Amino acid sequence: MKKTILLLFTGLIISSCSEMQQIANQLPGILDQTNGSLDIAGGLKEALNNGITKQVSKLTATDGFYKNQMVKILLPEELQKVDTGLRKIGLGSLADEGLKAINRTAEDAVKEATPIFVDAIKGMTFNDAKNILMGNESAATTYLQSSTSTALYAKFNPVIKNSFSKVGADKVWTNIINKYNAIPLVKKVNPDLTDYTTNKAMEGVFKMVAVEEKNIRTDLNSRTSDLLKKVFALQDKK
Repeated sequence: MKKTILLLFTGLIISSCSEMQQIANQLPGILDQTNGSLDIAGGLKEALNNGITKQVSKLTATDGFYKNQMVKILLPEELQKVDTGLRKIGLGSLADEGLKAINRTAEDAVKEATPIFVDAIKGMTFNDAKNILMGNESAATTYLQSSTSTALYAKFNPVIKNSFSKVGADKVWTNIINKYNAIPLVKKVNPDLTDYTTNKAMEGVFKMVAVEEKNIRTDLNSRTSDLLKKVFALQDKK
């Protein structure tokens, strides 16, 4: 039972990207065992193939962040005056481009996040998994966020930095900052957008994980495999 619970939450937290099947095959040999009437390996792969965590994969699409009001990355307080200043001098379109560029960076970076989350959840113990199953509707998300944020930041930050260059956001924001700093009498700014976007991208991922976790916990129709039905039946009886 403990193995079953652990494997379910492995499937629950990982995003349903194209690498899913490869990741399933790389997980520990314990997946090749069976537990009672449940085929653990088959159950996990079915969970992955059915895209249990399809919510996170939505973030990787164009406008996955930008047009999703739940996770859209807005400008930090320091840059809100930059936005206002540019619009006052007729550069509203440049300000809009800057906001979109930040969100594009997050969308691009999340595509590379799946292996990071796989590594992060390997540290989950059997007792952790049991407590999560019997916890509240966001217990798995809360566990992931509290126990892995530091490690995820360390790995995610360089991905975001690379994505700034990859999607051209660095050039857009260099242009924006230079134009703003050239406005007479304004206090010059030099924000760390990589740090800010990293934190906001992670925040967005956790929000989407929470959405799918709540669905599986509360909606019987979201339990699309025998593994989900049997394991979460225990939660329903608590």
